[in-house]
Amino acid sequence: MCHSLSLQGARMVASTRSFADFTPQASFDVKKCELHRLDEGPSETAVLTREQGLQYYRIMQTMRRMELKADQLYKQKIIRGFCHLYDGQEACAMGIEAGINPTDHLITAYRAHGYTFTRGVSVREILAELTGRRGGVAKGKGGSMHMYAKHFYGGNGIVGAQGQIFESFNMAALWKLPCIFICENNKFGMGTSVERSSASTDYFKRGDYIPGIKVDGMDVLCVREAIKFAADYCRAGKGPIVMELETYRYHGHSMSDPGVSYRSREEIQEVRSKSDPITMLKERMLSNNMASVEEIKEIDVEIRKVIEDAAQFAISDPEPPLDELCNHIFANNPPMEVRGTNPWVKLKSVS
Repeated sequence: MCHSLSLQGARMVASTRSFADFTPQASFDVKKCELHRLDEGPSETAVLTREQGLQYYRIMQTMRRMELKADQLYKQKIIRGFCHLYDGQEACAMGIEAGINPTDHLITAYRAHGYTFTRGVSVREILAELTGRRGGVAKGKGGSMHMYAKHFYGGNGIVGAQGQIFESFNMAALWKLPCIFICENNKFGMGTSVERSSASTDYFKRGDYIPGIKVDGMDVLCVREAIKFAADYCRAGKGPIVMELETYRYHGHSMSDPGVSYRSREEIQEVRSKSDPITMLKERMLSNNMASVEEIKEIDVEIRKVIEDAAQFAISDPEPPLDELCNHIFANNPPMEVRGTNPWVKLKSVS
């Protein structure tokens, strides 16, 4: 199990019931994945322990609450600029982390807050980064799209640009690189539906000569089993693999997009009511006696407190001073002079 996840979910919530009363482990059927150039695919059965279930629930619910708090801070004009929220897609980040190791390298696109959290960065540092404060994970200079952690190379604005992605596919296949290419298909590219933008919406087949898997990205256990399969495939020296995680974002593309001009509120509500990843996990645990309603509520209360404390820090922490603007351009260089916006403004960079 990923170390960063263990840290996030290590604290168990005490319940009025004895732990001995709960089912310690259960097996669940997960949706069969569609395959491309593969004879066999991921397991269609997932084993979940009570500890894992509580851990996954805590992490996904924290991601959800953190994004809703970011929405609130943005509407209050405390967060400015670009801000792409991840609510609805939590099973993707959680399932991926549960299926790989903490030493595996991960890079993502601009919708990066969830992965920043699963890679071990605190809510406090993430929200402070969004508000541009010194206590942010990138010292307040990266913002929503540029957050980093150990073995995590941040959010990036260029998202699978066509020429680059096919060049990457080609090189990875030639060199048999142990690389999992993941498309989180949330059904829209900004405000354009996949059906309107793509002649073929089978993104898991886009690698052509590279094997691919299409996965239910709303089910954390389905994602976990698929990622385990893909990681084992890569570690066995078979080369790269492409994965499409079918998911859905509840917010618009970014905070500047209300998200209802190209889809209806009813569509969003239907996904929430039928396929929400957090609700699905919670119902599995409750219906199999792996947790109690009281226990889940206590976790929710704890998470809300963590989010509120982090938000207060993100609002009260000072902004970085101007003389720190150019620091950390290089990792281990002596202090250097940096030209400002015009020739007579001089700044200093300290590594």
